[in-house]
Amino acid sequence: MVYRELGNTGLQVSEIGLGCEGFGEDDCQGARRLLDEAERQGVNYFDLYTPNPQVRAALGEALKGRREKFLIQSHLCSVWKDGQYKRSRKIEEVREGVEEMLRLLQTDYIDVGMIHYVDSLKDWQEIAEGPVLAYARELKEKGIIRHIGLSSHNPQAALAAVKSGAIEVLMFSVNPCYDLQPASEDVNTLWADASYAGQLVNMDPERQELYETCQRLGVGITVMKAFGGGDLLDEKLSPAGKALTVNQCIHYALTRPAVTSVLAGAHSVEELRASLAYETASEEEKDYALAFASFPKIRWEGHCMYCSHCAPCPQKIDVASVTKFLNLAKAQKEIPETVREHYGLLSHHAGECIRCGACETRCPFGVSIMENMRQAAELFGK
Repeated sequence: MVYRELGNTGLQVSEIGLGCEGFGEDDCQGARRLLDEAERQGVNYFDLYTPNPQVRAALGEALKGRREKFLIQSHLCSVWKDGQYKRSRKIEEVREGVEEMLRLLQTDYIDVGMIHYVDSLKDWQEIAEGPVLAYARELKEKGIIRHIGLSSHNPQAALAAVKSGAIEVLMFSVNPCYDLQPASEDVNTLWADASYAGQLVNMDPERQELYETCQRLGVGITVMKAFGGGDLLDEKLSPAGKALTVNQCIHYALTRPAVTSVLAGAHSVEELRASLAYETASEEEKDYALAFASFPKIRWEGHCMYCSHCAPCPQKIDVASVTKFLNLAKAQKEIPETVREHYGLLSHHAGECIRCGACETRCPFGVSIMENMRQAAELFGK
């Protein structure tokens, strides 16, 4: 298992994490089975958005004797009311939900406490100015949650939260179809047929800005919906008009700026193993670029996907990394020191480009790579 640092939290997180969809399977026996497999294969991070008390209790039992082996991302504001899930901003309900969560999980702390499901700017503003964020900070001061996070599907709301400096972790929906969709306060538009009726071209700029801002500010991204609820794995259901593989979806998410862990939704041990096979997959099995280039309904033109199809460079320049640092720097009025430092640590720099053009002949998306190298050399001074 590969581990990545979760933004600036200092937490080392498995790049394949675990969603909670399967914990309730087979009368909640899925919780223990999935944690057993996760532990065996080195998965140390899981999400718990559901407030279902039966699921939480089953997890609490399954965690006995091994709580320290897992980092838990669990959600504030996700409460159980009248026998069903509810998203709440009522502070008393939120407090009761957190207290119940800790009791049922049989733990006195949560590693990342996520402010749950913030999909509008108005909602974020009310959270930031009201009792919910104040309560999250209180929990952090007491050590009940170690880090404050937020989950969202809307890049506008997520970007406002990230820029505020209030959150350390963002849970966001990342996949190659959703990434082309403009911001919306209605999550249902992400998979509505009407949203894909016309041909879509290139990543939504607000989503690109969100990822790059998270990278710059040290906010780690944990990924939900990497498979689009399974639709991307089925040609008949995929908005792109062509199926992707599990490995391709995971690799796409993990190559976005700031992404630390893909929280794989698994209803069974077998489904979890299918995602964990990514760790031993070949580069050819992970490669998504050629599949993207052949999508009948979606096009990327001139936009670097960080897929590394441009490699190998005769000057040994890591073109994808240079381009990523260039994009991060161009998004700012001045170069962030961390970006400059990471660029400086590369073995070879953009100034070494001899403009042979070999990279451009291999790029599936028609990126002006030589121009990017020129700009990077001018910007970074190497």
